[in-house]
Amino acid sequence: MKSTTQVCVIGGGVVGCSVLYHLTKLGWNDVMLLERSELTSGSTWHAAGGFHTLNGDTNMAALQGYTIRLYKELEEITGMSCGLHHVGGITLADSQERFDMLKAERAKHRYMGLETEILSPSEIKQMAELVNVDGIVGGLFDPLDGHLDPAGTTHAYAKAARMAGAEIVTHCMVRETNPRPDGSWDVVTDKGTIHAEHVVNAGGLWAREVAAMAGVYLPLLPMAHQYIVTDDIPEIANRATEFPHIMDPGGESYMRQEGRGLCIGFYEKPCEAWSVDGTPWGFGHELLNDQFEKIEDSIAFAYARVPVLETAGVKSVIHGPFTFAPDGNPLVGPVTGLRNYWAAAAVMAGFSQGGGVGLTLAQWIIEGQPDQNTFALDVARFGKWTTPDYTIPKVIENYQNRFSVSFPNEELPAARPFRTTQMYDIFKGMNAVFGQQYGLEVVNYFAPEGEEPYETPTFRRSNAWEAVRQEVMAVREAVGINEIQNFGKFRVTGPNARAWLDKIMAGRIPKPGRVALSPMLEPSGRLIGDFTISCLAEGDFQITASYGAQDYHLRWFEQHLESGSGVRVRNVSDRRTGFQIAGPNARELLRRVTRADVSAEVFRFMDVRRMTIGMADAVVQRLSYTGDLGYEIFVAPESQRHLWHVLTEAGQDLGLRPFGMRAMMSLRLDKGFGSWLREYSPDYTPAETGLDRFINWKKPEDFIGRKAAEDERSKGPRRKLCTFLVEAEDADVVAYEPIWIDGKVEGFCTSGGYSHLTGKSVAIGFVPTERIAEGLRAEIEILGAMRPATLYTKPLFDPDGARMRG
Repeated sequence: MKSTTQVCVIGGGVVGCSVLYHLTKLGWNDVMLLERSELTSGSTWHAAGGFHTLNGDTNMAALQGYTIRLYKELEEITGMSCGLHHVGGITLADSQERFDMLKAERAKHRYMGLETEILSPSEIKQMAELVNVDGIVGGLFDPLDGHLDPAGTTHAYAKAARMAGAEIVTHCMVRETNPRPDGSWDVVTDKGTIHAEHVVNAGGLWAREVAAMAGVYLPLLPMAHQYIVTDDIPEIANRATEFPHIMDPGGESYMRQEGRGLCIGFYEKPCEAWSVDGTPWGFGHELLNDQFEKIEDSIAFAYARVPVLETAGVKSVIHGPFTFAPDGNPLVGPVTGLRNYWAAAAVMAGFSQGGGVGLTLAQWIIEGQPDQNTFALDVARFGKWTTPDYTIPKVIENYQNRFSVSFPNEELPAARPFRTTQMYDIFKGMNAVFGQQYGLEVVNYFAPEGEEPYETPTFRRSNAWEAVRQEVMAVREAVGINEIQNFGKFRVTGPNARAWLDKIMAGRIPKPGRVALSPMLEPSGRLIGDFTISCLAEGDFQITASYGAQDYHLRWFEQHLESGSGVRVRNVSDRRTGFQIAGPNARELLRRVTRADVSAEVFRFMDVRRMTIGMADAVVQRLSYTGDLGYEIFVAPESQRHLWHVLTEAGQDLGLRPFGMRAMMSLRLDKGFGSWLREYSPDYTPAETGLDRFINWKKPEDFIGRKAAEDERSKGPRRKLCTFLVEAEDADVVAYEPIWIDGKVEGFCTSGGYSHLTGKSVAIGFVPTERIAEGLRAEIEILGAMRPATLYTKPLFDPDGARMRG
């Protein structure tokens, strides 16, 4: 065993072996993998081995598509068989709501290039004659679904890596991972110590324990998962072709052919978390005891769906653990606060996602950034606020809802409320309906008095519609107040703060007392943030962006801070809070609560001032995401309730009304404003999204991503964001709906909703640059129906910005 290496991968399951292989594929061969037992020990060996491309997140679907295409390449490289069976799969819908979800997914697939197909009950019966279609509304067919041999596939990854120079050491127990001052690591094992430039935690069932060696908590939990394999079934054995996969969400089950019988697995509601307080190091190739009582209702449902099962004997029962993160997606990427320490954990769908995870992480390690937008699987999406007692109920909830209908407006209840602001009890007393962001309770809207504070999950307009309309109109006609805790906020200080920001940010860095908007780019020119930069004084800046991206952004800042620069970056997201006020009466409200001069001539649009509001020290900046006359008022958390009372008492006769995020999302559509991870994300560039108007092309600094941005500027983007008015009925655009022009899919939507101010349905999406023209007629596919849409180029509200700037 060698004692030094560029990368030490800990864990020999399918994910660890995939990471190792992809490191060699991208050119690094001084890499090694350590496995405490044999390869596949843990979850890999007992996995059912199914794979599919379908995923509600398009980036995850692309990652899964790469994984599936990779298997034939592995077979060609190694001469080993992965045991591939591309049989296709059918997802059944036994309700209109579930069928709506399948139609929405099919619409996404059109622009992704996936050849899925909506099926009628009779078509399902033709393809899968053993399925009882009573009560079935329809289904979705994916021809790429299939299954493989888990052990054979893992060993193929391992052989391919070895062939390229990687070393794999089995029966090697990692005891410690200790960082060195230069960012490298000492990996202490029972066979000696290895000095590694990078460490990858691909520990699978033991990823929590491996992370703890580095002082890190990863929010993941093993769940006990059970599937059964039947004896031979004549109707299966005598088929000319292999039986397709059947996903039956209503029965919490999936089914595929296994030999001459069937394999049936379950995501049962009475599920069981396993080894809550830590996975035993001695566990490996064992299985858990059978627990038929957990799945008896699901088995009965499966027998009704596929009646031949009733007479089939059970050949074997597989009951073993595998890991989930709280949202079901993997935990991948560099861990904030540690240098050269990488996670590749909680990949519960290892044979659908393992290849893509391996490629993503290898690109990240070697090239600095992966090719794809990784936010859906980035370990940074959970920050440092999670705890085991948060993770446990969220993972259980995710497991139980694995096959449930996923509604775009749904707010799942487990482990809530957890993180709250000083205003939580006040808002709760006002009948607030809460959502959550980054674990924080955030008001979605205020339900009418006497009505249950609950928004009905739906693909169509919900029971929140009228309450949200009233909140929107209060902002546009009087003045609204909205909590602004859910911004990510950073203080950047020091004599070289301006120079550092000029390198990190693509836009103009404002002078003292002023505010500027700026995109932040990665070297490829893609967006990794859209920031508001406020210069409180020379050498003292507040920068704000998405609350849910704060750990993601902090990691980027830390990676680009130079030792001895004198620049300090602090995450103050939870140390600065407050409210925004917006609407035609906003200036009068502010005037009533401060001695400062807030006249339009003195306190201009995009100004920032320190002032006293009531008795509270505050930072006030004149701008608003509503696109109206507005102000953002930041105070310390201990002053927030005081600020609330001061503002609400002063605003009683001005029509002041609180509003939530549902209204905010409608208000921003009036102006065509984009939103992080919708219009603005690492999938897109400034020129595509219109954020290039905020780039300071004249500044001398070589800001990160400048060359790529300038190259795109000279060539022009192939696509651009546009806004459409949609002739919708009771359902609006959510995201990823295809945009049809002249009978062809030419683009896709990034977000949409209902403009309560204008009474119109609005969609924002990408269209080829050469097709953009005022009044362009298109169609947008919403829940399987083609809705006429018209492109427009001027904002629906305040098109010249007179009210916002006045």
